[in-house]
Amino acid sequence: MADAPRWSVVIPTWNGRHLLAEALDGLSRQTLRDFETIVVDDASDDDTCHWLRQHRPEVVSVELAQRRGLAHAINQGLAVARAERIAFLNNDAVPEPEWLGELDRAFDEHPDASMLASRILLYATPDRLHAAGDFFTASGLPGNRGVWQRDGAEFDEPREVFGACAAAAAYRRLLFDTVGGLDEDLMMYCEDVDLSWRAQLAGHRCRYVPTARVRHRRGASATSEFESFLVGRNRPLVAVMNVPGYVMRRRWWSMLRAQGQIALDALRNFQGRAARATLNGQVAAIPQLGRALRKRRRRQRTRTVSEAYVWSLLD
Repeated sequence: MADAPRWSVVIPTWNGRHLLAEALDGLSRQTLRDFETIVVDDASDDDTCHWLRQHRPEVVSVELAQRRGLAHAINQGLAVARAERIAFLNNDAVPEPEWLGELDRAFDEHPDASMLASRILLYATPDRLHAAGDFFTASGLPGNRGVWQRDGAEFDEPREVFGACAAAAAYRRLLFDTVGGLDEDLMMYCEDVDLSWRAQLAGHRCRYVPTARVRHRRGASATSEFESFLVGRNRPLVAVMNVPGYVMRRRWWSMLRAQGQIALDALRNFQGRAARATLNGQVAAIPQLGRALRKRRRRQRTRTVSEAYVWSLLD
């Protein structure tokens, strides 16, 4: 496409009109100017699209008729994105002016990288981290590098990481052409971990870019119970769908024990809504295991990386 921008920034939103203005203002201050902004409204009832037409006419607005979750919304944004370099940005995330430019430079300097992870700081306490890239443990659990820790020099080093937290991440279009978009069955939470797994198994690497900084109001767009349910459900499903058999055979007991510990902790705190939601999520994963196993067979057949490389991904 001769007139395509260098970047497409996809922002999914649901009833987030009160958050969008600051996110879009952050994009308007970017030092790199060659990008389009795509806001995908997941059937909000707060007149988000009307507000965009009135106050941000330059934004490409995609209005969905039925709410189907963040993964579907992002996939709809990908369908209209025109650039070869694509960034995801949460509606409750505010990028610093150099964010997109630093991601652009990282792609130029590292042609072997197809995913880039931002340095994501907590909005209210920007001296603390939400994520400096993602990791995945050999016991089957994902996590954010540096989460809740004080930001410091130990997070200044660019490096390869397992994956990118999609609250503020970048991808080459080639990655989606290879492995497809987000898994809509997951809806949201851990959908980015699943994408990182599929990408890594297909040979797409991820780099952490510490100079690409974003402040994130973590949890501003979902209730803690809803998040706990989906995380409780999606963590075991992501492991089943993606972790290769040679890892499963050696670490199945630690994976089972990790899930058991999560359930035990939830039972100990059963009076709390989030704890009950976590346990309900684990239970809800059970009837979905059949579909997860079918996806697993397809994904493992297309794996291109070595066993040694997969082991190197695991913490």
